[in-house]
Amino acid sequence: MWSYPSISPVALDIGFIQIHWYGLMYLFGFAAFYVLANRRVNRLIEGQDDFVSDLLFYGALGVILGGRIGYILFYDLAVYIEEPLRVFRVWEGGMSFHGGLLGVLTAMYLIGRKYQLSFWQITDFIAPMVPIGLGAGRVGNFINGELWGKVTDSPLGMWMMDPMTGQLIQKYPTQLFEALLEGLVMFVALWLYSAKQRPMMAVSGLFLILYGSFRFLVEFWRMPDAHIGYLAWDWLTMGQVLSFPMVVLGAALMLVAYKKHSVKVA
Repeated sequence: MWSYPSISPVALDIGFIQIHWYGLMYLFGFAAFYVLANRRVNRLIEGQDDFVSDLLFYGALGVILGGRIGYILFYDLAVYIEEPLRVFRVWEGGMSFHGGLLGVLTAMYLIGRKYQLSFWQITDFIAPMVPIGLGAGRVGNFINGELWGKVTDSPLGMWMMDPMTGQLIQKYPTQLFEALLEGLVMFVALWLYSAKQRPMMAVSGLFLILYGSFRFLVEFWRMPDAHIGYLAWDWLTMGQVLSFPMVVLGAALMLVAYKKHSVKVA
């Protein structure tokens, strides 16, 4: 059995400003996206030096605004209505992947219009690089000591100080489970798949299937949000409700892609 290391959420304190690990994880995700996108960009578009920069800028806005607004709407609306300024305290966490996804999709639609590329060309291009940011975000959750799983005596459990009881207990480190599945495993699978010839929409479809499946699975070990709890049957969580349609939509996209699009893209 392993123990949670005592990690300060503040990476650097220089008096007048504090730099939090959670924010650095987002910066790492954006930087990795920029590097990888520049390696792949010639497959999608040539002669547009600003394309990757614009993609990153629009995408970052989509992630931050969509993720924050999505968390407020899906998970904690009453609290933010009571304390509106809390919306700016992003270092405390409170980002929804599903909201961030909607924000990114909106941003990619706008980028497509600007560069005269189809929506699916853009989403197929970015999908293999998104898991790096997802994995980094989950590491940020781990450092913040948030989003723990259920109490367990499994060898996969981790000793941590429960703030409610003030005692050491063993819980599943579901942040690390998600970092592994949504980050590393998804990145490898999507990167290798996108390197082969496949029909348009297929990469986007696979992304939705993998993320939705992994998130739905990990929710069985993860504790539901305290202010929401289980929605039904003593196991169904909001995360599962939001993830299941992603799997269905992803499967539909792949089915349509392979049925309708005979022209393969590299």
